[in-house]
Amino acid sequence: MTLSRRSTLAAGLAALALAPSGALAENYRANLTMRAHEALSQLYATEPRARYLAGHASAVLVFPSVVKGGLIWGAESGNGVLFMGGRPTAYYNTSAASFGLQAGGQKISVAIFFMNGRALGYLHRSGGFAIGTAPNVVVVNQGAAAQINSTTLTQDVVVVPFGQRGLMAGIDIHGSKITPINP
Repeated sequence: MTLSRRSTLAAGLAALALAPSGALAENYRANLTMRAHEALSQLYATEPRARYLAGHASAVLVFPSVVKGGLIWGAESGNGVLFMGGRPTAYYNTSAASFGLQAGGQKISVAIFFMNGRALGYLHRSGGFAIGTAPNVVVVNQGAAAQINSTTLTQDVVVVPFGQRGLMAGIDIHGSKITPINP
């Protein structure tokens, strides 16, 4: 009986060790996708013209929670979901490190609208990119509704930070590296 229990326990532990990686990854992706949908809904509720922007975009990459912090040295990181036609198609990480006059911490959501196939193709071909290097990027800050217009639609990529919580002096989205992940 003891050998049988040990064998059963060992088999159960082995199954748990192997099975969760796939199950946990699927659960993480589902949770990240849900949080990204919620963040996008929040953006549309607070900046209704962002929905207009989304209607003209080839894809939208949503980072529901990018955490930033620093005191002289700073860092930021967050995971997000690329939506095409409203469906999740890929997962990405954004991260950056900085040095300079900065202090504080914050959590922010970011929506990145890829306005044409060329910009989206660059994201896929390059394995990610750094905002501020390529392609043609415009950042629409607070009061986005006043800045989203037909001229905005001519940009390759439109970045809309929103839902800021916390206080961080010296915030800048430029230089953030975006890379694909497989959570």
